[in-house]
Amino acid sequence: MYRLGLDIGGTKIAAAVYSPAGVQVYYQRYETEKQSYHAFIDQIQRVVATAANHIPERFSIGIGLPGAICPNTDKIKNSNILILNGHALKEDLSRELGQPVWLANDADCFALSEAVNGAGQDFHSCFGAILGTGCGGGVVYNKHLVTGPNNVAGEWGHNPLADYHPVKDGTPDPCYCGRNVCNESFLSGTGFAKSYNQKHQTELSSKDIMELVSRDPSAKVHYELYLDQLARALAQVINFFDPAVIVLGGGMSNQESLYIDLPSRLSQYVFGGLCNTPIRQAKLGDDSGVLGAALLPV
Repeated sequence: MYRLGLDIGGTKIAAAVYSPAGVQVYYQRYETEKQSYHAFIDQIQRVVATAANHIPERFSIGIGLPGAICPNTDKIKNSNILILNGHALKEDLSRELGQPVWLANDADCFALSEAVNGAGQDFHSCFGAILGTGCGGGVVYNKHLVTGPNNVAGEWGHNPLADYHPVKDGTPDPCYCGRNVCNESFLSGTGFAKSYNQKHQTELSSKDIMELVSRDPSAKVHYELYLDQLARALAQVINFFDPAVIVLGGGMSNQESLYIDLPSRLSQYVFGGLCNTPIRQAKLGDDSGVLGAALLPV
């Protein structure tokens, strides 16, 4: 069967079609319609209709987007595409498109695509962690996305930072989720830059700070703290799930030094004092989300 995947973000929608052999045969990008929920539904109908012109037979539809389906109401929650929140998007799209639609969080789609076709494809289990504007994640076992009754599998970004101490780690602003000292506040590229800038009265991006590490002692200290925080957070994942591989995505994952400096710091926090978990950089880049969405239907 052909597979249509839609990767919906706050600014763009990527649509791709994959043949039964897994070959991408169509790709198109659109600006995301955010004026109204009705206009958004109309746009998705047009996107699917256009893609269907390039598909010679029956096809499935998978969609990845920021936010999640609330298990109690079946409505979208926590999406930065605000017009979607509070709506039964999966039900509405399935009705309007006349066929089933699979929906998942964009971080889940990232994890699934990397586990099946990316950096985790040679491993039976994978934890995909996004270190970008936010801090998301997904869990994949035997090439299948792990889900649960609360629809929060892999949401490590909103666990509290392990072994948090205000003197060592600083005191971040409350997370948007309403909790304090979430991993996201420290480990996202946004959090990494914000904590440095508050301490040093600067306005640098995470990339700017990383470029200073080799020659600026304050940036070096901040990077070393980040490595320790990341090791503490990932050790919690390893202690609970023990994935065969951890794949990192998002802006901070592009720092090649992470893959040299991080592994040696994990052992001190992993139960038993030994860590054999490989840490890999995501391979699929911009295609990761749309491929993961296409893989959702089973």
